[in-house]
Amino acid sequence: MRENVEAALQQVRPGLKADGGDVELVDVTDGVVKLRLKGACSGCPMATMTLKLGIEQVLKERVPGVREVVAV
Repeated sequence: MRENVEAALQQVRPGLKADGGDVELVDVTDGVVKLRLKGACSGCPMATMTLKLGIEQVLKERVPGVREVVAV
């Protein structure tokens, strides 16, 4: 599953990088994906929305078994 999550993250990275941010995959356990937001995304007030409404939706659509995405 980790490889599939990483491949899906490649789809969202260009948008994050355009705003000066990035995302790092920390762990995948029992359908929970742990990510670390980096760069401008780490301190952005919209980071939670980006994580839940952006990244989480993409991962759930493209990777079977993803239940939740959390920031660490």
